[in-house]
Amino acid sequence: MDVKSRNYLLMNRQALENDIKTSYIMDRMISDEVLTLQEEERVKQQSTRKERAAMLINIILTKDNNSYRSFYNALLHEGYRDLAALLQDGIPAVSSGNRKSSMDGMTSYVKTILCEGGVPQRPVVFVTRPKLVDAIKKKLYCLGSDPGWVTVYGMAGCGKTVLTAEALRDPQLLEDYFPGGVHWISVGKQDKAGLLIKLQNLCSRLEQDSALSQRPPLNIEEAKDRLRLLMLRKYPRSLLVLDDIWDSWVLKAFDNQCQVLITSRDRSVTDAVAGNKYEVHVESGLAHEKGLEILSLFVNMKISELPEQANSLVRECKGSPLVISLIGALLRDFPSRWEYYLRQLQNKQFKRIRKSSSYDYEALDEAMSISVEQLDDNYKDYYKDLSILPKDVKVPTKVLCILWDMETEEVEDILQEFVNKSLLFCDRNGKSFHYYLHDLQLDFLTEKNHNQLQELHKNIVNQYKKYYKLNTPVLSQEDCMYWYNFLAYHMAGAKMQQELCDLMFSLDWIKAKTELVGPAHLIHEYVEYSSILDQKDSTVRENFQEFLSLNGHLLGRQPFPDIIQLGLCQPETSEVYRQAKLHAQRETGTFYLEWINKKSLKNLYRLVVRPHKDAVYHACFSKDRQRIASCGADKTLQVFKTESGERILEINAHDDEILCCAFSADGEFVATCSSDKKVKVWNSRTGQCRCVYEEHTEQVNCCQFNNKSGQYLLATCSNDTFIKIWDLNEKYCRNTMIGHENPVNHCRFSPNDEYVASCSTDGTVKLWEARSGNELKSIEIKDFFKNADEQPDDVEVLVKCCSWSRNGNMILVVAKNKLLIWETKKVCKSSDAVLKSDLDVVFHNGEVMILAIYNHKNLQLINGNTDNVIMQTAAQESPISCCCLSEDLKFAAFGQESGTIKVWNITTGKPEKDFACHGGAVLSCAVSPDGSKFSSASADKTAKIWSFESSSVLHELKDHEACVRCCTFSPNNKLLATGDDKGEIRIWDILTGALLHFCSPVTVDEGEPTHGGWVTDLSFSPDSKMLVSSGGYLKLMRFLEEKKRNVHKPSQNAKLRTAELGQTKPSQPDDSLANGHHFMAMTVFDAEMLTLNCKACVLRGFAGEAASHKFLAEYQNQRR
Repeated sequence: MDVKSRNYLLMNRQALENDIKTSYIMDRMISDEVLTLQEEERVKQQSTRKERAAMLINIILTKDNNSYRSFYNALLHEGYRDLAALLQDGIPAVSSGNRKSSMDGMTSYVKTILCEGGVPQRPVVFVTRPKLVDAIKKKLYCLGSDPGWVTVYGMAGCGKTVLTAEALRDPQLLEDYFPGGVHWISVGKQDKAGLLIKLQNLCSRLEQDSALSQRPPLNIEEAKDRLRLLMLRKYPRSLLVLDDIWDSWVLKAFDNQCQVLITSRDRSVTDAVAGNKYEVHVESGLAHEKGLEILSLFVNMKISELPEQANSLVRECKGSPLVISLIGALLRDFPSRWEYYLRQLQNKQFKRIRKSSSYDYEALDEAMSISVEQLDDNYKDYYKDLSILPKDVKVPTKVLCILWDMETEEVEDILQEFVNKSLLFCDRNGKSFHYYLHDLQLDFLTEKNHNQLQELHKNIVNQYKKYYKLNTPVLSQEDCMYWYNFLAYHMAGAKMQQELCDLMFSLDWIKAKTELVGPAHLIHEYVEYSSILDQKDSTVRENFQEFLSLNGHLLGRQPFPDIIQLGLCQPETSEVYRQAKLHAQRETGTFYLEWINKKSLKNLYRLVVRPHKDAVYHACFSKDRQRIASCGADKTLQVFKTESGERILEINAHDDEILCCAFSADGEFVATCSSDKKVKVWNSRTGQCRCVYEEHTEQVNCCQFNNKSGQYLLATCSNDTFIKIWDLNEKYCRNTMIGHENPVNHCRFSPNDEYVASCSTDGTVKLWEARSGNELKSIEIKDFFKNADEQPDDVEVLVKCCSWSRNGNMILVVAKNKLLIWETKKVCKSSDAVLKSDLDVVFHNGEVMILAIYNHKNLQLINGNTDNVIMQTAAQESPISCCCLSEDLKFAAFGQESGTIKVWNITTGKPEKDFACHGGAVLSCAVSPDGSKFSSASADKTAKIWSFESSSVLHELKDHEACVRCCTFSPNNKLLATGDDKGEIRIWDILTGALLHFCSPVTVDEGEPTHGGWVTDLSFSPDSKMLVSSGGYLKLMRFLEEKKRNVHKPSQNAKLRTAELGQTKPSQPDDSLANGHHFMAMTVFDAEMLTLNCKACVLRGFAGEAASHKFLAEYQNQRR
């Protein structure tokens, strides 16, 4: 055993002996043939578990590196991942000293595995990079037999593919860990259609020796399922290699609980998939010495014998293995041109790769130009023909045979010349060869020959027509899939408008192609090449595109429907119908049906797709109308292209049915809500989960983003009767809106995002202010459905959904068989009139007296002990907005929305005085403790102090800049506190009217006001030294020291404690208390910097005032 491995065992011996149970670990080591039955018996003879573990470690220390690896893998398999992590860095490198490293020396078994699996051959010149190769092997050993991912990542051209292929040439690795074989697929940058082609080719390769040949899968989901079954049943314990992965969504098609190695430029590409993950980083360039070694092998010289220009050449090549190989191949043919090639690179005489290219290798263009220029003239023309090959596509030899009109052997000889000069890559697939250019090489060729691309495309189309004449390729031919996927691409590149129309508007071509690859790729081509197809008239293209869009869900099924019959169902003016009728008339012995009433039918839809396996519950457009998201009973979220129906994303999003989905305004995110009570937000491009919200306690029925880009607010509603607004930037619930009595079905932001509308099975539609969460209006929908002899409570109305007009002036509601429309300005009152003080409570001589507003127009005095109504005022003309009681129970005052204050004499039961005192609604009033004064606060931004005796204004307090929502006297009869909608609090001297204290909103959490805008209530402590204010946060201030304290974020313990004091449940911290108030959070101010973190409020109602006094008493006890 290596010294390093032995040291790791000794170093972590104590942890291993304390934790492991040896029985199952030994079973695995025996199956790996590194532990004998006799050694197992020696371990079992030990009396304690710890002694058995110590004996096993002693035995392993006497063995070789294979024992260490087997022990490490056994720990992983048996769940000791933390212990395995301790040993991971000690895994011994795989020694190749006892094996032949050349391809000629490999066993026939390994050669067969590599050849059948499509593993690339070694380059003509190959230099070892043993550390990186061993690192890849080590990570593959870590997989063991568990599913997982090994990512070999680094920048393009650094040798990831060559290194990975070299690691797989280890016979022990293949025999011990991947006896099922290796399956290599070059992926590259793909769209959905391209990925499907890759999957179809892979499935075809894996099924090639099956007794029954299956048709290629028609969509990615079908391909994924077939691949999963093949890997599970036919190729267990095999390795899937995905070369050159660009996008994380591609990996989901291969996420089948198998063992996968990928090469990629992006280290985070596996973030979207589950399973064990390991990484190997390949440095961006070769070391200088390795570059010299490559040159020395090409020119067959020792490094020490290389000319002085060699060092400069390697530096100019920027360490790129690809570029160094290109220069080396040239020097092999012209060994005297060192200075010439160096000068060409240094002078940069060749046109650079265009800036829009995906690559940025400064030396590549120069090296490519030099390589091509050294070809014989006839070879240059053949190489130029490769400029029109599609990216990341391996082209069968047969395609190039048709292009050049040559025999297979002649074509292979030409292409081998390119391979030898590192200008082309070759992949052997079974008995045939497939050729491809590196993306850098293809970029170079298309730029160099951009003026000739049209002619080159035209040439390949003409050669195809010459070879196939009027026939079409059949599946048994190796070039079949290439033509079906790229013939239209070549015709479009050649601008052969008539030929492209003949192809794309042929029912025979549509039938043949959709049977092989499904309709999505064909629809994509109609969209992609519409500018060419529509040169004369767009009608025909639109006919065929509509035909495929509406019938694509049928064409993807087996058995394949008769496309002629489908065409006959089209309108008689359609070109599809015309062609179908001609086909039907030529057919003999086939019965077709034609509708006679088609003129009365009109398709209003433009695309029919079947994205889900079960019922679809919701679908929505992205704002740019380019994508559609859908969800349903199969628990998946699907995103697909609007034009073609091509699937972009498929996410197994929830554990239960998904009821709604919504795009954000900028299209970056998709939200889903489900019967599993969860709300999730997904990246709409990658499918990664951004956040999960689990505060709803019942199924979540609806979700909708706000309408402004940049600020990500999400509204959700649930059967738990709550509407919640979430802030994605802060990842918390911003507001909980409480007021519905039954499940809430639907919610919608207004166009300006200032309001939220919700509708419920309780028969109401409610409008809320989005910022504060306060209810603006409740509309009783069931009132519109009752008969004359019915009471509203007898009518059951299920309000299904609501929607705003574009300007936000109207709201539409759907209920039963009616559409109801309201003007929002008429049903929504100004926010000034919201959060009225509906009651006041006084504890007097052992009794609880409650003053409450009844039916908006009356005032009642209620005995809280007996629930008896003692007095009730006559109905008032203007709605009552607030009320208050004097401590001696002699007077009651109430304010009205008209701006009037009235005083009621409780002793006589008659009105005492009327004060027309404000220019806006009176929102709060208070009687001083000695009964000589009262105060009023109004929406006109003023507060006033009045004298009962003189009925005159003592002081008009005008410093507020917003609606003054609350006011209260101190118990010592010296101070008046007022709070406004700007979040500001002012303390006034009652005698002089002077401003004593001004408390501005303290900013926390990146500028969020501490009261969320409004100060909703105020209450002094019994000693008049402290004041509690409520709003977005609760603030406690002590005035003895005459300074404002800091704002503190609360702790969980304080949250629970204050929730108890406030008589609200800790599990629902956002619930409003009395009067329908709602608050987001609470922060506490005080002299001793006491930190309380709770979500409750101090209210002026029966429970609220008692709670506030109890809170202050508890606080004072803490201070003592």
